[in-house]
Amino acid sequence: MFDFLVYLIFLSHKIHDMNTNEIATKADINKVIDALEEIKERLKAAPKEKPILRSADVKKLLNVSDSTLQRLRISGKLPARKLNGIWFYNSKDVLSILDGND
Repeated sequence: MFDFLVYLIFLSHKIHDMNTNEIATKADINKVIDALEEIKERLKAAPKEKPILRSADVKKLLNVSDSTLQRLRISGKLPARKLNGIWFYNSKDVLSILDGND
């Protein structure tokens, strides 16, 4: 899985480095389609997501700080449960925020 992530980063940098006035050829578009198909296949084969996440996982997924995560909890936008001093989150709630359905 790590090599695949490295490939995605490489691909994103290649796209980012393109000049805005360049025209994408059919071959370029086919490369992107092939990459997306590979992503789809790898996601199907990947282990299923964890149903419960800890704060560190949520902060990485949402790319937020401790204080932002706390604000999301307090506002009720991201329901959480605290057990033995550790906050736990339902992955469906986190995905909802990622999808912009908060």
